[in-house]
Amino acid sequence: MKTLLLRLCLLAPLLLATSTTHAKAVKLVTFAYPPYEYATGDGADGIVVRIVERAFDHLGEDLVIHVLPWKRALHMVRIGQADGIFTAYRTEERLRFLDYSRVVLMPQVLSVWALRSADIGYSGSLDSLGDVSIGLVDDISYGPKVDEAIRTGQLRTLDYAPVSAQNVKKLLYGRTDAIIMNKYGAMHHLMKLNGLNRVVELTPAVSSVPSYLAFSKMKGLSGLRDRLDKVLEEMIATGEYQAIIDGYFAERNAGASLQALVDASNPSALR
Repeated sequence: MKTLLLRLCLLAPLLLATSTTHAKAVKLVTFAYPPYEYATGDGADGIVVRIVERAFDHLGEDLVIHVLPWKRALHMVRIGQADGIFTAYRTEERLRFLDYSRVVLMPQVLSVWALRSADIGYSGSLDSLGDVSIGLVDDISYGPKVDEAIRTGQLRTLDYAPVSAQNVKKLLYGRTDAIIMNKYGAMHHLMKLNGLNRVVELTPAVSSVPSYLAFSKMKGLSGLRDRLDKVLEEMIATGEYQAIIDGYFAERNAGASLQALVDASNPSALR
């Protein structure tokens, strides 16, 4: 009996430490927005998920990420059911309940994409695209600059589709001259269609909107936010940040190339 009690006494601190460690895991919420973040069979993946996971590894903090509908995710950080959220735009309304990181987690770059074989005289001004047929998605905002160009008729030849993937297909089939699309989102769809080497991202970008990781003010995690900023700065300065992005797309490109070989050897797959 004394031996059993002694073992329990020795085990208790270990059990308490394990419980405490689990309880202190930082709970972050996000939404499905490939290739930045999305759910997988055993958790979450995506460019930003990998960046966040690496940052928290550097911090020595345990991390749990849940992919949820955006409205639910926002509600959870508002009432303190989650510690933080990404990738969130900075708005005056959200500042009331979120402590934003100072360092930008991911710039959302909006670009013009065209076939390499096309002769698109893009100067950086949307006026230069006035006579170019452009694929857009129904009922979404492309930001103030593009929305205003559409409203005022600067962009005159517009071809709408219900989803981005259809616009990418139309571009590859030559049904539109160009598309305006989020940079990494375009790369994601082009790789799935084995079309990345057939298109070019025209420069300069149309716009870039910063998005952040933000913590719930209900949780009082400003100290963690400040530590995260330092880690993100270091990851960007050392090239680790960009290496994660490049590595993600290298994996996807290899997978797409392999699938193309499988399809080529199996004609029925092309029906």
